[in-house]
Amino acid sequence: MASFNPALVPADHVSAHRYIHVVGSSVFVDDRPADDGWPVHFLGMLDDEACWGVDVPLGEDPSYGASTDLYSYYGRATEPEWVVAGRAVQLVEWGRTHRFCGRCGTPTESQQHERAMKCPSCGLLAFPRLAPAMITLVTRGEGDEQEALLARGVQFRIPMYSTLAGFVEPGESLEGAVIREVKEEVGINVRNVRYFGSQPWPFPHSLMVGFIAEWESGDIVCDPTEIVDAQWFRRDDLPPIPPPISISRRLIDHWLHGH
Repeated sequence: MASFNPALVPADHVSAHRYIHVVGSSVFVDDRPADDGWPVHFLGMLDDEACWGVDVPLGEDPSYGASTDLYSYYGRATEPEWVVAGRAVQLVEWGRTHRFCGRCGTPTESQQHERAMKCPSCGLLAFPRLAPAMITLVTRGEGDEQEALLARGVQFRIPMYSTLAGFVEPGESLEGAVIREVKEEVGINVRNVRYFGSQPWPFPHSLMVGFIAEWESGDIVCDPTEIVDAQWFRRDDLPPIPPPISISRRLIDHWLHGH
């Protein structure tokens, strides 16, 4: 499988070019730009293929309706190709929303040697936004009797149960965010918070950091503004769970296999 390396400029050897046209928040991939005058962001190298994100202006559509949202593109692309497409959407959106200085309103300028927009008037630098969020699987019990806490969020696009997640607050550690968010969303206390893995999540600009934690005390009391329902589930009696696109599914699968 091809590997992707983020970069500011193309490598010395380039065998081909991949242009990810960002139409709204959907993507259309081609081997050449639809319009040389549209803003372009270099993304990095997919093996020896140079990848570019193209900012398609509002009202234009080089795909003629064939562009794909990132959720649908996941099943049509390899994992590295999906990562590249997600990076394109995030960097194009960053370019769209940082055309002017947030301090003085002067048009910004793209920097050559770092991923930043700089204000030529006051010198303010704007880097791509990245919002860290924790996501955690909470377990209770041991062995074959062990249960996992899964919840159905009020914003879920499809009826399913998933692991708990939430954004990290300023001045807060990732582990602290796990403890706080679990308490806020379902009213229980957790302990032994352990890092599992991470996943870029371009909806729109998050980094999901996965953890496993153990129930310590308390009964489930859902925050109705966040959670429709939350329950303890055994391995042989699971509700509908997230598709493979999410690190939530990786956490659940890891637990299902007895790890």
